[in-house]
Amino acid sequence: MSAILDTADFPSTAREEAIRHAIWESVVRIEIDHRPPPRDISVRVRLDTAGCITVCSARATGMTVRRTQRLAREDCEPHVFLGLQLTGTSVVEQNGRQAVLKRGEFALYDTSLPYALGFDAGVDHHFLRFPRATLALPERSLRDLTAVTFGAESPVSALAFAYFSQLAVTDGLDQDRYALAVAGPSLDLLRAAVASRLGDPPRAQESHDAALGRRILRYMRAHLRERDLSAARIAAAHGISVRHLYTLLARSGVTPGGWIRSNRLEECRRELAGPGARHRTVAAIGRGWGFVDATHFSKAFKRAYGLSPRAWRDLHHGRG
Repeated sequence: MSAILDTADFPSTAREEAIRHAIWESVVRIEIDHRPPPRDISVRVRLDTAGCITVCSARATGMTVRRTQRLAREDCEPHVFLGLQLTGTSVVEQNGRQAVLKRGEFALYDTSLPYALGFDAGVDHHFLRFPRATLALPERSLRDLTAVTFGAESPVSALAFAYFSQLAVTDGLDQDRYALAVAGPSLDLLRAAVASRLGDPPRAQESHDAALGRRILRYMRAHLRERDLSAARIAAAHGISVRHLYTLLARSGVTPGGWIRSNRLEECRRELAGPGARHRTVAAIGRGWGFVDATHFSKAFKRAYGLSPRAWRDLHHGRG
């Protein structure tokens, strides 16, 4: 369901604060410097989601937007914005570069670093926000492509502009069955635009896949204790299909289920040999690492290490 903010619904004295509060709470923390006086400020914002993608469509009077160093430090999760210029012009500044956007063009910018957006003649824009982790772009690629114009000179960029412009105005994508279907292809298309803009698609794809594989392994490690950790959950968290997940991990010689099982067993083995194991049951230690069924845990442990978990603990602590 869409959320809409229209300054026509507010008295002139409350408009600036209403806009700031709505954007800070729903999109990103920024400082906004409005060109006209409060009584002449006009802003209409529509907010939507499509899986991991947040969409902010805005038409407004002129303003300058700044993401300061302080605000960039305060946010926990970094995001990448894709700004689509619908009419007029705007300016994006980040990493010492400046991109002037005209109708039909877009640019990327990273919320983990300061940036500035200039809309002297007014705002007519779609802003799409992606969690940076789901894009899995190598740091260098992202740094090189923020505040760079993506335009009609590239057919991939032109396709991306048309697709994301349509996505921004399509209703119902916040429903789970549609959001999951849209998020993966959207991320793939944005990655394709980045690879095309870099001018070396094979190397960019290889670099992207390697970075994504590392992020997936870090995610699996961080959530290893959680019983619902599964291939489907891991794939959804990174905006890819389960099939793609298996393909990426196969390059490292692992499968999601095999990696989760072996690492959980290794953590159990370490914990059973540690001093805290004296005061906990074997079943409790297994449950703490996602093994709900004590019998299954015992069999898997013995198959992996040649001893039952109880025998392994007794070996390190004695039977008393």
